[in-house]
Amino acid sequence: TLKRDFKHLPIELYLANCGKEVRAKMYFAKSKQLSMLRSVCSHINNLFDGVEKKFQYKMRLVYAHFPINATITNGGSTVELRNFLGEKRVRIVNMLPGVKVEKSAGTKDELLITGTDIDLTSRSAALIRQSCLVKDKDIRKFLDGVYVSSHGTIEE
Repeated sequence: TLKRDFKHLPIELYLANCGKEVRAKMYFAKSKQLSMLRSVCSHINNLFDGVEKKFQYKMRLVYAHFPINATITNGGSTVELRNFLGEKRVRIVNMLPGVKVEKSAGTKDELLITGTDIDLTSRSAALIRQSCLVKDKDIRKFLDGVYVSSHGTIEE
């Protein structure tokens, strides 16, 4: 189950059609307030999609010379990245709660990040991406890193 708190917004949420629909209502709204209402509806749709289908981010390990080694530990809740640009330092990235990571069976150097909450899943992918940023070098030349190649829902 996923929870989201919208108490800070002046929006009325209720169930309609015998509990089959969730409706959102806002009184005397201008255009900026209506955009807030549409954002809440998008959040609710993402919650339903996450519970029904799950979200998945595919990330590719990109390197020119030194191969990046990714090791998944703790049952898919931690990623260890080694040999980034030939460095000895091990980068450890912990996944957020409810998010699992695994290596792709069909594609070499690909990580699959899956979870029911789109916010936590995308933030976990961003944490992996940010752990392998190139510092003090020309990023046009040094393109090594871990990049998101595709994202969406898993059709089960």
